Amino acid sequence: MNQKQHTIETQLRDALPELTRAERQLSAHMLSNFPATALGTVASIARAAGVSNPTVVRLVQKLGYTGYPDFQSCLHDELSEKLASPIAKHDKWADSFPGEHILHSFANKLIENLNATLGQVDQASFYEMTQLLSDSERRIYTLGGRLTHSVADYFATVLKVMRGEVVVLTSMPNTWPPTLLDMREGDVLVAFDVRRYEPSVVQMVELASEQGVDVMLITDRWVSPAAAHARFTLPCYIEAPSAWDSITPLMALIEALLAGVQERRWDETRERLRRMEALYERTRLFKRPRF
Repeated sequence: MNQKQHTIETQLRDALPELTRAERQLSAHMLSNFPATALGTVASIARAAGVSNPTVVRLVQKLGYTGYPDFQSCLHDELSEKLASPIAKHDKWADSFPGEHILHSFANKLIENLNATLGQVDQASFYEMTQLLSDSERRIYTLGGRLTHSVADYFATVLKVMRGEVVVLTSMPNTWPPTLLDMREGDVLVAFDVRRYEPSVVQMVELASEQGVDVMLITDRWVSPAAAHARFTLPCYIEAPSAWDSITPLMALIEALLAGVQERRWDETRERLRRMEALYERTRLFKRPRF
């Protein structure tokens, strides 16, 4: 089950059971290609959805907005946060911590992000995810974007110590289709996608899901569009007083997942570690300590 996020898109989904027929029709239209279908005037959205103008106003009020202008303002703010460039991120934080050393302000924000990220993880979903990742019958794939590929690579590197059949997708989308040929129903794809979301990652998640692959999406608090195709969604708080977002919360999540898999597979992991250490010894990959 996915984590619920307080975005406009999830507000629309969560409200569906309480809506009238016309309001459900309008909500379904907005969700069909969100956010493009939620942009425009009251009249244009009503016309496209085949409902009346008052239906549009009633729906946004049921979502908790004072009116349509308030709804549009919040939607534009949300989109601006999602698509923020490094320059915009820097300007947002500039002069936010006058007189405080950057090391302290950054550390405090990271601690806040970690608490917010790990504190919202559903334990039942986390348990199920470690169960799937531990299942030797399932092949595991990892996929990252421009800045998150290193996180996907690290996750796969450690997971390979505990089990076989772990594949890291390269950073080149043109190499992904052949990998799709080998994906089987029940396999697992661990995908990373944070703002500004990458269409190639979103499409790969969609194609894998269509083949029956269980997708675990690790994203930001605004949630990548890939969540529409994911079985599990783990949002992270990644804002930092910098021009770049922080990947520390993503690393914390995957390290927790790795710890969970290790606990489930400790007997197998211990044996694989013994064999691996013997191979390291024979190949002299690491320098021996001198005592």
